[in-house]
Amino acid sequence: MAERAHEDATAALERLARRVRNELTAAGLPVVAHDLAPELTVGAEVTVASEADNGAVFVSWNASPQLRRKALNALRHRRLNDPALQHQGAVLAAMAQATIAILTAAGFTARDAENDMSPFDVRVLDSPGSNTEAAWAMPASDLTLPGWSSTT
Repeated sequence: MAERAHEDATAALERLARRVRNELTAAGLPVVAHDLAPELTVGAEVTVASEADNGAVFVSWNASPQLRRKALNALRHRRLNDPALQHQGAVLAAMAQATIAILTAAGFTARDAENDMSPFDVRVLDSPGSNTEAAWAMPASDLTLPGWSSTT
């Protein structure tokens, strides 16, 4: 029985993550494809944390690999005032706020993840009701041609 509850909770989180990916894509943001090589990732990365981590959906932003590489190099050499490091921090902070604004406007409950290890992550707590149609979704009537039978 506990296994079934775990499966249901995981499935619900995966559905929430899918809705988040769809909403961010509809807003025009690049969304990282599942299992993409880390050095190629750019854009919003939506992940599902396990129940061991209190089961949640998180969104993090991946700046360009070039900016990440320069910022990491600055950290390695303890150059905390390096322009690349400062710029990456500004980009990550701006994109976290933009992500929260976009998801909130779409009816999601999203907030700062409050994680010192990932200070720019966004935690998505809830989505609009399952019966709520997304603003970008096309009605079924727009997906069929007049005079055509759905059985043809």
